[in-house]
Amino acid sequence: MNELELKYGMNPNQKPSRIFMKDGSDLPIKVLQGKPGFINFLDALNSWQLVRDLKEATGLPCAASFKHVSPAGAAVGTPLSDIDRQIYFVGDNLPDPSPIACAYIRARGADRMSSYGDWAALSDICDADTATYLKPEVSDGIIALAQKKGGNYNVVEIDPTYECAPIETKDVFGITFEQGHNNYKVDAELVSNFVTKRKDVPESAIRDMIISLITLKYTQSNSVCYVKDGQAIGVGAGQQSRVHCTRLAGNKADTCRLAGNKADTWYLRQHPKVLGLKFVDGIRRANRDNAIDVYISEEHDDVLAEGEWQKWFAEKPEVLTREEKAEWIATQTGVTVGSDAFFPFGDNVERAHKSGVEYIAEPGGSIRDDNVIETADKYGIAMAFTGMRLFHH
Repeated sequence: MNELELKYGMNPNQKPSRIFMKDGSDLPIKVLQGKPGFINFLDALNSWQLVRDLKEATGLPCAASFKHVSPAGAAVGTPLSDIDRQIYFVGDNLPDPSPIACAYIRARGADRMSSYGDWAALSDICDADTATYLKPEVSDGIIALAQKKGGNYNVVEIDPTYECAPIETKDVFGITFEQGHNNYKVDAELVSNFVTKRKDVPESAIRDMIISLITLKYTQSNSVCYVKDGQAIGVGAGQQSRVHCTRLAGNKADTCRLAGNKADTWYLRQHPKVLGLKFVDGIRRANRDNAIDVYISEEHDDVLAEGEWQKWFAEKPEVLTREEKAEWIATQTGVTVGSDAFFPFGDNVERAHKSGVEYIAEPGGSIRDDNVIETADKYGIAMAFTGMRLFHH
């Protein structure tokens, strides 16, 4: 099959719409079920490249959760702790999830609000554990889940041996852009140039640097990615959630702040008060996620006011105060942050430090690199200059 007609393009008024191979060859994908749209395929092809690169770099099963052509989360398939099982809502029906299931559970758990209605990508075959976890979630597509959405769930298979042409083109406003495909390889060698006083970096942090940079390679720029224990915990791109878009002005400092805020929210979900929340029976996962996010935020009264809390909780929770949140976030450690472009000022490092960042990977090349390095040294942060920008648009 050389081409596939789509219902419409990015918006319903954009017709006709199709995907096809310019060279006349067959498409490297098969639609096994459903009818994926234009944006679905953009998410599918970007997310597949991410998990393929991540699997090659780490040797581990990998997964990504994509929304509007950027990852809301990405992860490798390391085992889940008891806390992980709680914050990611892993039920008794999954007593010991497979590595690929763990990878997707972690990827979706990075930012569950942004992952609502995601496109899921897996480096390995979708197994029963992954399907069991994903079935009650709101999602648009994955490799295989025939029963979801009454058989209308989008199921796309891609040829794992497919390689794109070395030169790619893109039409914008009737003008064709051409460039070489970004086949730059992210590996441990890329993060070996440590420019700070601290150079002792554990293998786990090297792995997390690789995860952050590969995630950024497929994230709409200007982007920053926070990673801990093999999973993204905060991706700042301004693309995945409209709520987050309103907080993003577009420069590197704001992107770092957004990603840091997401990382803080991820960690606050592990606060004892959050773990102790008692929800009303029958509440949907999406509503539970929204209630937790609001409870953690400064707008907590929106779910705690009289007449309102009863919609969400079986018992009225105590407020998680600003002081309690700050105290909890201050205990966060071992976080890695990657950036797709250089940090222009030390303020990016200052913000990263507040979220427990101990390791940084960024291209370097700012006229203020000395200030950035000095700030990292002030907090004992190990920082590697990669020399490689990773913009993606």
